[in-house]
Amino acid sequence: MNRSSSMKRAITIVLVGAAASVCAVRAHAQTRLVVASGAIVYQATSLPSSRLINPEELAKILQSSKGEKPLMIQVGSHVLYQQAHIPGSEYIGPASSDSGLQSLHKRVESLPRNKFIVIYCGCCPWSHCPNVKPADDALRAMGFINVKVLYIANNFGADWVDKGYPVAKGD
Repeated sequence: MNRSSSMKRAITIVLVGAAASVCAVRAHAQTRLVVASGAIVYQATSLPSSRLINPEELAKILQSSKGEKPLMIQVGSHVLYQQAHIPGSEYIGPASSDSGLQSLHKRVESLPRNKFIVIYCGCCPWSHCPNVKPADDALRAMGFINVKVLYIANNFGADWVDKGYPVAKGD
């Protein structure tokens, strides 16, 4: 390996390490990370499929005149919520922060434990989301039994807005 190749490899290793560090900082201590083969994997990927709802299914529920409508809670960034969110959803704050989890707890504490709740974020690809797993964990710890997490594979724009599902903007 020549000197130029060695330097490029070293720079790549530093950049990959820096990117991993940035992702790790985004995750709160309550969002436990799994480090495998040097890659950081957020626990959103550990949510069982039975607790997920896909965008198409949720859109059908929201558009239907029948059945209970879920309480929709956005657990990501405020900027993302202002840019575009599911109509009728409530902004709680990032569930990767203590203040976001406290807001979530305060919002739902008086609700019946069988209330249909859907939480979503959409800040980044599913495998990197620091918000949905802590929110799901908190709701389940409070005894909620009818919670679904909106599975957003890439981001809210690509997986909801670009698909033509209903969108609201602003607060």
